Amino acid sequence: MLEIVTKTFKELNTTELYDFLQLRSEVFVVEQDCVYQDIDGKDQKALHVLGYKDDRLVAYTRIFKPGDYFNEASIGRVVVKENERQHKYGYDIMDASVEAIKDYYNQSEIRISAQTYLKNFYNNLGFIEVGEEYLEDGIPHINMIKS
Repeated sequence: MLEIVTKTFKELNTTELYDFLQLRSEVFVVEQDCVYQDIDGKDQKALHVLGYKDDRLVAYTRIFKPGDYFNEASIGRVVVKENERQHKYGYDIMDASVEAIKDYYNQSEIRISAQTYLKNFYNNLGFIEVGEEYLEDGIPHINMIKS
């Protein structure tokens, strides 16, 4: 089971910031071989949901209140360290993120921009596809909503 910590940008210490930027780069840039600007100026508005196993960051998301990213509350940058995925920590970090949106923003409707190959994972969490598939940074994505 993960130890989950949720913090605003200002509450993060430099080690936490470094760790999640490193994890995001490790997966989204190196593993997925995608050159894109991960540091996008949105982290300052986000709440950061950090998942720790034995004091190591192994899972992460960032969440936004309605209007800061989409009209609805949203979850993004969903990531689990490659050598920890067999433990299904993606479900733990997403469940914690959905709960954080309820706790911090009193919202139940959530929109995500999901990599299309993960559609079934998000379906299992109650998200349904809306609209057409599109390319984002060269990777197929689809909008999904949970209400």
